[in-house]
Amino acid sequence: MTSRPTVARRAEQLLGSSVVATAPVAGGDISTATRLRMSDGTVAFVKTLPTPPPGFYAAEARGLRWLAEAEPAGGAPVPTVLAADEDCLILRWVEPGRPTETAAADLGRALAATHDAGAPSYGAEADGWIGRLPLPNGAAPTWAEFYATRRVLPYLKVARDRGAVDAGQAGQVEQLVGRFTTLLPEEPPSRLHGDLWSGNVVWGVDGVARLIDPAAYGGHREADLALLSLFGLPQLPRVLDAYAEAHPLADGWEDRVGVHQLFPLLVHAAMFGGGYGARAAQVAARYL
Repeated sequence: MTSRPTVARRAEQLLGSSVVATAPVAGGDISTATRLRMSDGTVAFVKTLPTPPPGFYAAEARGLRWLAEAEPAGGAPVPTVLAADEDCLILRWVEPGRPTETAAADLGRALAATHDAGAPSYGAEADGWIGRLPLPNGAAPTWAEFYATRRVLPYLKVARDRGAVDAGQAGQVEQLVGRFTTLLPEEPPSRLHGDLWSGNVVWGVDGVARLIDPAAYGGHREADLALLSLFGLPQLPRVLDAYAEAHPLADGWEDRVGVHQLFPLLVHAAMFGGGYGARAAQVAARYL
């Protein structure tokens, strides 16, 4: 389902309102994105794929709704889910603006509140997706075990199977995994976005930053913050300062940023190859 008329018809079926205008939306390397204006005044954002994996959009919608549960207590806003089906996801449109210092401070405090909303365990009620890759979310008793067995090692295997990581690089990462129990402090599970790189923060024209495209689960809050810094977020120092004011992090968290960046680096190695595998090994080597 990629043509705009088809997208419009599907949106009309799911939303019960006619489409009066459509426009392609640039960005993203997985779904086709379309902006729709409906006859009832709603402006919607539609994500589609010709043949999405089963449950692909349902997982994203479930994550958005779970994160939205934290909003009444000051949690980070997410777009409203208007409809979700196997072939598409429809969200309320967020008009993009600029990343102001005020919005960044608000985001830091709101992200702390989302994390503090907590999770029943490390993991999630169902497996999900990270990009086009399956994301295992089976519960584990500790963060060190969950991060090793559900995050780092599965994607190290995929990256190695695809030739993006060689034996020596894999060995360095595996050595570091063996040290997780002493390196990673335990905290109660936080409510994580799970894929919180800079492209998944939309700075709204209304001065509010919203989180999109989650791979949500219960985990360690340092993982979300480490990913924010991996590819560079505008106003990141202000976000982190406001976050720390709302909920201080455990001592030494800056020294653990690289450990928590292993997962997204290996995901990128598995999906895109390039130098991501070597970069993951270099990060691991710093801790050995």
